[in-house]
Amino acid sequence: MASAVLDDPDIRSVRNWMANPPDTESVANFVPGPGIERLDLSFDLAKLRTALDEALSIRSWHGESFRALPLTRRPGDDSVSANDLSGRYWMRRDDRYVEEPMEELVDEAAFSEFEPAFAGTYFEHVHTELTKRFTIGRMRVLAKDIYTCNSWHRDPEPRLHIPIVANPGSLFIVNHHVTHLPADGSVYFTDTRGYHTALNGGGDVRVHLVAALVR
Repeated sequence: MASAVLDDPDIRSVRNWMANPPDTESVANFVPGPGIERLDLSFDLAKLRTALDEALSIRSWHGESFRALPLTRRPGDDSVSANDLSGRYWMRRDDRYVEEPMEELVDEAAFSEFEPAFAGTYFEHVHTELTKRFTIGRMRVLAKDIYTCNSWHRDPEPRLHIPIVANPGSLFIVNHHVTHLPADGSVYFTDTRGYHTALNGGGDVRVHLVAALVR
């Protein structure tokens, strides 16, 4: 005796979903959404990459898996603490789903001086153009190694991202929106006051210039 053929809402839903293959093209592009938008302002990518090489010939990265190169500092203060490189953020770390503060608050407004060691590089031009338009705090170059991601957290302030080196597997997520940020000279607003993470699922390092927006 043949068994009965089931037909319920789940079966019909899966059948419909399977009949419509997902889009595999737009994921290699920028798709704006809540918390991630592209500005009209843009910079010269070749000059950004030259500035990165110049800066790394002067100073080394801070950190290992999370590498940072500070481009601003407190006036006259060349010290860099571990907290300066990260600062306050909030996480829900475990299955309690309880939000907890991590590390100490950083006074973003105090980081008002461009790093003199990088004077004359294209990074100084970027800083000048950004500060004409916005109040900028910490401005850093951040590098993310292949097959890694940041914690799922939120920050006290939004940030501007300028990708310098990217690959299609490097993605940025804010709350429920995820997209690729191409390295094409564009400047992206990321509302990192929402929960977010950056991941690099590609085969090359991801490098962004990141500037905190002082509230």
